[in-house]
Amino acid sequence: MRTAYTADQIRAAERALMAELPHGTLMQRAAAGLAAACADLLGRVYAARVVLLVGGGDNGGDALYAGALLARRGARVGAVLAGTRTHEAGLAAFLGAGGRVTGTEAIKEAIEEADLVVDGLVGIGATGALREPYGALAAAAGSGPGLVVAVDVPSGVDAGTGRVEGQAVRATLTVTMGAYKTGLLVDPGAAYAGAVELVDIGLGPYLPEPDAVAQEGADVHALLPRPVAESDKYRRGVLGVAAGSDLFTGAAVLAVGGALRAGAGMVRYAGASAPVTQVRAHWPEAVVTPLDAPSIEHVGRVQAWVLGPGLGTGDWAHELAAAVLASDVPVLVDADGLTLVARDRDLLRRDAPVLLTPHAGELSRLMGVGRDAIEAARLEHARDAAGELGVTVLLKGSTTVVADGAGPARVNTTGTSWLAAGGTGDVLSGVAGALLAQGLGCFDAASCAAYLHGLAGRLAAAGAPLAAADVAEAVPAAIRAVAGRPEPERTPPGRRSFAR
Repeated sequence: MRTAYTADQIRAAERALMAELPHGTLMQRAAAGLAAACADLLGRVYAARVVLLVGGGDNGGDALYAGALLARRGARVGAVLAGTRTHEAGLAAFLGAGGRVTGTEAIKEAIEEADLVVDGLVGIGATGALREPYGALAAAAGSGPGLVVAVDVPSGVDAGTGRVEGQAVRATLTVTMGAYKTGLLVDPGAAYAGAVELVDIGLGPYLPEPDAVAQEGADVHALLPRPVAESDKYRRGVLGVAAGSDLFTGAAVLAVGGALRAGAGMVRYAGASAPVTQVRAHWPEAVVTPLDAPSIEHVGRVQAWVLGPGLGTGDWAHELAAAVLASDVPVLVDADGLTLVARDRDLLRRDAPVLLTPHAGELSRLMGVGRDAIEAARLEHARDAAGELGVTVLLKGSTTVVADGAGPARVNTTGTSWLAAGGTGDVLSGVAGALLAQGLGCFDAASCAAYLHGLAGRLAAAGAPLAAADVAEAVPAAIRAVAGRPEPERTPPGRRSFAR
């Protein structure tokens, strides 16, 4: 599990550690790690052309000390001093090692000739848009053919939130010191960070509870329910799915498929006639109840519900949503269900847990906040929604985040851009619903489902386009992967044809 922290948390830990160390020790540790990462990225240091973009703070000092180490190994290192002041000891070490200072007027030529550009313009305390000349230098950093390494966090990215306002450095690699910063895990900041390498400078004992965490495969495996000898289909979790309509039959098929592939002991599907026919055809394992009226009275007992994919937003759908949300079990609300609760928040007044799975547009309607504002600060708005509504929120997107208004949020780092396809969210709802029915709480079910869904997308795509049905079929492979088990050596069954 990767733990991430805000700028304030990191600074407090640094102050506590520095109080116990000789002056400058922390910067020397950081610079050594930065220089090693740069050398690894270059491959061949001798005669490599390196340009340092140096601000007036500690990040500039880190860059200068690292530049001195590279220069001593034979690199040709130039530094562009952007600030009105410069870290004096770092500059002295840099010049003493044979580094040279380049004026900002020659920046374009220097970057075009560089094998590596090191961004040491601003540190983790910077917020808002970069002032000049920092903005222009950030824009220029990636204009040449060389690799770009950011010190701690790319300049222009808010370390605590991932916000980007104006120009920001797009890094090949971010070398972050002491601990991960939340803004490196959450888009849009994560998209600017490139690969992220952590340098241990000794902060561990001084760090508080993290601001956010990114689960890894072992963390997910430890949370996943597993059947035992005494298990039967009822003990393994019975999920109700209220989804689909005459217009959107495929949503029901995909949600049920996601649930079955994620290990639900039984799926009880309830819906209108057209999706009922499709679910029966595609998933004979499901217990299907046609609904002549918007009631769940005859569906049977379930441990959780998935509500909303393709359901429609008319009066019939509203009545069915009210019936599901009046139950005493956890309910996952997605897609059209989110539109219904955005219109009528009273539907969320219940004692049992609720998991909402919106994308930014759906959260915008639910919270009355612009979509662009949500995309710019995903974690902040997911937390706000969770706190205001008293629910768990899984905010889907380029970075999926999960917040419940208490404790660290979870950030999902699996996935692929190929998952931006119709129906994949319905599969995610089914996977998360299955985990709810098997006994996980909303927070764990949401974060584990996001991880497995993203991993299934990677496995299914393998660098090529995919359909939502492919993701559902790959969920068992994702579960095996987090358990460290290889794929079974057998010919897979033919793929089912999913209605769209």
